[in-house]
Amino acid sequence: MKKDIENRKDIELLVNTFYRKVKADKKLGYIFNNVALLNWSTHFLIMYNFWENAILFTGTYEGNPINLHKHLNRIQPLNKTHFNRWNTLFVRTVNELFKGSKADLAKERALKISGIISENIQEYQKKLKIQK
Repeated sequence: MKKDIENRKDIELLVNTFYRKVKADKKLGYIFNNVALLNWSTHFLIMYNFWENAILFTGTYEGNPINLHKHLNRIQPLNKTHFNRWNTLFVRTVNELFKGSKADLAKERALKISGIISENIQEYQKKLKIQK
């Protein structure tokens, strides 16, 4: 029987499992592995803190994901297909591993955050086109 997300160890399991899928994904893997050129150890620590804060309200994350994604978008344009695939993989991973109110919150927060970042990038892209 699946349990709910309860602690940092659960967050780490979620993040590690999710990003294994992302790395291998045909639509997203290239962006993470070849464009962003992530230091995965550093990225995992940031994501542990981000999701621990988003789900368990720990205050462990400091950063600006919108600006980071805008920067990435300048290198490799991001579109709704990318965000939809990210959402699918994230929700699928949560559903495979967990069940409960915190798992539901994780999915809700992921979709909301993804939507906000996607909207900001689209607005940013429009501004760039107008300036040209």
